[in-house]
Amino acid sequence: MTLSDVKMNCNRILLRIDASIRPARARTGKGRAAGNRPPAIRTSRARGAARPSHGRARPCAFVRRRRAGPRRTTASSAQGVALRRTIGHARARANPLGAARDATARVASAPRGVRDGARRALTRFKYRRGCARKVIASLRPTSPRVPTMPNPRRLRLTLTVALAAAALGFAALRSPGWFGAPKPPPRIVVSGNIEAHESVLSFTQVQAPIVYLPFDEGARVTRGTVLARVDDRVYRRQTDIDRANVDVQTAQVEANRSNVAALEHGVLSDRFDLDEKRLDFVRADTLARQSAVSQQSRDLAQTAARQSAAALARDEALLAAARNDVALAVAGVAAAQAKRKLDEATLSYTELAAPFDGVIAVRHAELGQLAGPGVAIFTIAELDHVWLRAYVNEPDVGRIRLGEPADVRTDAYPSAVYRGRISFVSPQAEFTPKTVETHEERVTQVYRVRIDIDNPTHELLPGMPADATIAALASGR
Repeated sequence: MTLSDVKMNCNRILLRIDASIRPARARTGKGRAAGNRPPAIRTSRARGAARPSHGRARPCAFVRRRRAGPRRTTASSAQGVALRRTIGHARARANPLGAARDATARVASAPRGVRDGARRALTRFKYRRGCARKVIASLRPTSPRVPTMPNPRRLRLTLTVALAAAALGFAALRSPGWFGAPKPPPRIVVSGNIEAHESVLSFTQVQAPIVYLPFDEGARVTRGTVLARVDDRVYRRQTDIDRANVDVQTAQVEANRSNVAALEHGVLSDRFDLDEKRLDFVRADTLARQSAVSQQSRDLAQTAARQSAAALARDEALLAAARNDVALAVAGVAAAQAKRKLDEATLSYTELAAPFDGVIAVRHAELGQLAGPGVAIFTIAELDHVWLRAYVNEPDVGRIRLGEPADVRTDAYPSAVYRGRISFVSPQAEFTPKTVETHEERVTQVYRVRIDIDNPTHELLPGMPADATIAALASGR
């Protein structure tokens, strides 16, 4: 079969399809002339229909009637039919695939009486069109390929790409992270909330109205900054009284010490006088026994010695009393100084200072409010160093260790990764708290862990939910 034979058979089959469909459309008033668009192309065979035979297509009844005798038509309609057939044959020769699609659409919209015969003819057309493709492919001339010189620009580009690929491959082979990298260890994901060291500040030793309250919530303060002050006039007055009392007691001690010194000098004189009087009595007593002096002189010497002994005893008693007064005065000075220090400490409690660098989280009081023990003034949080309170499932607690790094992410900053380290693992198991969402059931026992995080930018705030990723160990610790 040649190419011309295949084309002739295809044109003949299209002629039969056109002859069998167009008169039926004219009688029923359907088709493009009636303003209706053809339905979708049906390319699959109906279920249960017999396979089309590939022999010669049998003309339908309408074609047989046309062969029996010509139909009476006017000259204009005959010319129109001939013109449409000529155009259809030209389209079939120029574009067989488009002609086949058009024929399929026309067959699908044809009346039931001529549809079966037209479908058989269309099947035969499709088969022969396939044969025509094979013949055309076999008759297409093949020309030997003429070798051409390579393009210098393309050759340079190819060499550049090849050298770049070789350099990348060499770098990849030398880098341990590209090829042959070890498999990353399994990771444990824990959930929890950010916590920080918080302190509730109040006036614990004084009770007075607040006269100084310059900071509000969110203010950053440093350690030692005065946050509030109460009225301290009463406490300052008491401190002044204590200072004056200390001065009086100190002066009394000095006076008593001077008296002690005078009494000590008098006692020393009395002792010398007593010794002298005793010598006079001994000499008078000896002379009286020898009848050198009278008995009266002896008695006078004895009386003088006794008086001197009594004076010495009196002065010693006064010296002891003076020394006791000095001791009491010294104790009074110590007591006055202690009271002064206590009142000064109480005076210092009239100012409320920040115990550490942090941020004022809550301001509980207002200016003029009566402050006292148990009345909260501020809640200050230390945000430079925060931690994540999380929970690890019981099977995973043996795969983590203290000091192990962890990557922390929050819902507020999903693209930021905060570096932390495990600083605490609870030795006791507990049930999952209701405020923490985990992947396991809530009745599963977990262990509380603490992950310390440096927070210099103060982005992490207490109460934020966060997730931490921990590199799990291959074996238990």
